[in-house]
Amino acid sequence: MKTRSIFAACAAFTLALGAAADGRAQDSYPAKPVKLLIGFPPGGLLDTVSRIVGERMGAALGQPFIVDARPGAGGLLATSALAKSAPDGYTLMMINDNHALNPYILKEVPYDSVRDFAPIGFVGSTPLVINAYPGLGLKSVKDLVELAKAKNGALTYGSVGPGSLPHLSTALFARAAGVTMTHVPYKGGAPALNDLVGGHLNIMMTSLVISKGHIDAGRLTPIAVAWNQRLEPLPNVPTTAEAGYPVDAAYWFGLMAPAGTPPAVIGKLEKTLAETLAQPEVRKRLADMGTLVTPMNAKEFGAFIQSEMAKWRDAVKTANVKIE
Repeated sequence: MKTRSIFAACAAFTLALGAAADGRAQDSYPAKPVKLLIGFPPGGLLDTVSRIVGERMGAALGQPFIVDARPGAGGLLATSALAKSAPDGYTLMMINDNHALNPYILKEVPYDSVRDFAPIGFVGSTPLVINAYPGLGLKSVKDLVELAKAKNGALTYGSVGPGSLPHLSTALFARAAGVTMTHVPYKGGAPALNDLVGGHLNIMMTSLVISKGHIDAGRLTPIAVAWNQRLEPLPNVPTTAEAGYPVDAAYWFGLMAPAGTPPAVIGKLEKTLAETLAQPEVRKRLADMGTLVTPMNAKEFGAFIQSEMAKWRDAVKTANVKIE
């Protein structure tokens, strides 16, 4: 009986020490600047969202969140760096939809997209818009489908690279519409958009961040929003679902830490992110970019990631997309 009591006392003492250490980690964190990795170049959608969110979280926590762009291989370089970083809360990453896509479109991924990371919270998503070169005279999805059939595969669509969200989503749309189009991959959004505006490309799915100015100036014609609801900045542009070809295509963003990060640190970041996304000014700035702010906590975000991985695993097979 005495032995059992001693074991019980030791266990209680160990738990108390753990709780105290966890509490100290939460109270003292962050004691220095936090690095916020992104896997794509500065100036794009992911960078803009990360700076808006990071700036407010840093102000709330008393330490700056410094965006560190490490572009390459569809976010693989930055994500690999996160997986290898110390699990202390000082290296985080604003991951995007590529986190769920990469395991199925890249030959080798040097980490486990679920096991090697600790979700913090989901920010939101930015549905893609099907934009057409105005010279084509397209006004609707019906027009697009009819022209694609008439062109018999000659109609071109751009993307930011093989296996990217615009590539896969347009391929799925074409399959749903029963048409064939020619994929023209680019190494980034800027050159693809330039060719679309210049008429060297016929259509492309883009975010409003890079296309809204061209739409407002009449240099691009928005045909449809690839989502299940219209966007506030484009109230008169119907959805693909309304046109009879439901294809959900959206860039999404969420905050992630390396696996093994103390639960108290994750909890503090989770709470701060939720408070940041509840601020009207933050929500407005993101909404103006066509971003739908739909916060999720750490557990919900983890489940979302796994559901997205299952979705895109099946989509890659369905679209019969080949990545060289």
